Amino acid sequence: MAAESAQTLERGLRLLRLLADGKGGRTPTELSAELGLSRPVVYRLLTTLLAEGFVRRDSEGRLHLGFGVLVLAQAVQPLLRAAALPVLRRLAEDVGATAHLTVAEGGEGLAVAVMEPSWTDMHVAYREGSRHPLAKGAAGRAILALREGRGDYLLSEGQLQEGARGVAAPVVGLPWLEASVGVVTFGTLAESVGPRVVKAAAELASALG
Repeated sequence: MAAESAQTLERGLRLLRLLADGKGGRTPTELSAELGLSRPVVYRLLTTLLAEGFVRRDSEGRLHLGFGVLVLAQAVQPLLRAAALPVLRRLAEDVGATAHLTVAEGGEGLAVAVMEPSWTDMHVAYREGSRHPLAKGAAGRAILALREGRGDYLLSEGQLQEGARGVAAPVVGLPWLEASVGVVTFGTLAESVGPRVVKAAAELASALG
C-alpha cells in the first residue's frame, strides 16, 4: 500500500474512533481540532465515510458514527466469541465462577460471550447480550481503566446484581478492541482469582493479536 494511502486510512480510522467515544456528535471544525488535521483533509475523509455509510450527519450538521459500522460490528462479534470461548471455559472451570467477555459499545458494556462452570452447585446466570453502564460492575470499570492505560484487575460487589461479586481485567494490546474478561459469583473469591483473570485476558489478547 502506498504511503499516502496508508496515511489516509490511518486518519480515517482515527476519525471513526473519535466519533465512537460516546461523547456525542461533532462538527467538522471540532474534528479538525481534535485530530490535529486541516479542515480540507477532514472534509475529504468525511466525504468518503459519509458516502460509505460509516458516518452520518444529523439535522444540526453534527457528525456521528453511521449505521454502516453496525455491519462490521455484527461480523466481528461471532469471531470474538469463537476466540473467547476456550479461554472463558478454562477460566470458569479453574475459578468455579461464571466467566464472561464484555466489549464497549458507547457508554455501555455488552456481554458477547459467557461460560458457566460445570462442577459448581450454584453459579450466577449471566446472559449473552446483556448490557450495563461502563461505570457499574467490574467488567465495565476494567474497560474504563483500559482507556486510562491501566491493565490490572478490578473488583466489584453487588453493583449489577445483589450479592454478586465480580473480578475483571482489561484486554490490553489491541487498539481496535475495548474489552474485558471477568468472572462473577455469589461466593467468595480467593486472592488468586484476580491474577488468574489477568492471565485469561492476556491469553485472549494473544489469540486475537
